[in-house]
Amino acid sequence: MLKKRGTKQTGFFANNKLLIAITTLIGTIVGAGVLGIPYTIAQVGFFWGSIIILVLGLVFIMVNLFGTEMILRTKKQHQLAGYAQKYLGKWGKRVMATVMIISLYGALIAYLIGEGSTLHAIFNIGSPLIFTLIFFAIASYIIVRGVKATGKTELILISLLVLIVIAIGVFSYNDINIDHLTGSNLSNLLLPYGIILFAFMALPAIPEIQEVLGKDKKLMKKAVIWGSSIPIVLYLVFAAIVLGVVGLDNFESLDPNQRIATIALSIFSNKILGVFANILAVLAMFTSYLTIGIALVEMYEYDFKIPRKYALALTFLVPLAVVLFKITTFITVLAITGAIAGGLESLMTILMYWKAKKFGDRKPEFSMPNFYILGSIFIVMFLVGSVYMFLNSLGII
Repeated sequence: MLKKRGTKQTGFFANNKLLIAITTLIGTIVGAGVLGIPYTIAQVGFFWGSIIILVLGLVFIMVNLFGTEMILRTKKQHQLAGYAQKYLGKWGKRVMATVMIISLYGALIAYLIGEGSTLHAIFNIGSPLIFTLIFFAIASYIIVRGVKATGKTELILISLLVLIVIAIGVFSYNDINIDHLTGSNLSNLLLPYGIILFAFMALPAIPEIQEVLGKDKKLMKKAVIWGSSIPIVLYLVFAAIVLGVVGLDNFESLDPNQRIATIALSIFSNKILGVFANILAVLAMFTSYLTIGIALVEMYEYDFKIPRKYALALTFLVPLAVVLFKITTFITVLAITGAIAGGLESLMTILMYWKAKKFGDRKPEFSMPNFYILGSIFIVMFLVGSVYMFLNSLGII
């Protein structure tokens, strides 16, 4: 279920590239973000939270398509910073590199915290930090070896995730309290923005999808649409079940790093289902950590020409230091990373898309309108969200 870089898929997986591409994207999208959605939705109410999920989900379908067409208009493959240099110049590379670094590091920090807390909840011995360090050692070794999750891994995990969500819904049906889903607090309307944005971030995975599809690039549009749409449904169902079972008051009674959906379920619902959900969360975050870690290493290697050993050191040591010094919490890092880095990363992608329409050096397999008005609306939304979260993190608003 893991492969060395450059290894080709064979058999079923070689003949079902579209399915593998879809699950690769879903596997990148569905990581730590989904585990933070129920708590953040609880703060504003399920109805308004669902609206935010739907709106941002649709926005990211378009942003991912913008990024896909931009990549298909380019002969040479890069990571996002490399595309930014080609279409926006040196300033674009600097900005995108900074944003991407914040985004990827934020994700790695969230996964380290989430893995430690979730593994501790499963085994209930030692401390979350010990499990974080164990996970860090194993994942780092795999990344150093140049091994990444295959589409087979993602297909199995996504299938299991769907089954676990259905099982939780069925076996926890009598525990769902409708009152937990009917309340609302519009004063917290903007609070879910950052975490939900984080939950849809997957732009660095789109070059990976191009590798999966190989010469069948005509399938990229379909893969991105399906891969971006399925998480919307999954998030809505998962949020409804978890919030219905746990409720805001129970979430608030937990320590900050215990407000992870699967941990809350293991405490307030069927214990066995909670354990299975936590195990699945560990596996999902594990594969996402590998994908994000490798993307960061490759950005340093390919786009900045940094020797691999230094690229690895930069990738590993920064998130580890943040976790060791307990600088942030799981929910906080999701919100800040999503709103600031995810928003700016998407904004830059829209600008690159517009430039690629004029200056691309390859005929793409599909072409969309320029969408200047729609793209401008997205840019304003991302800017406002980034400024709000930045000021909020400083305690100004």
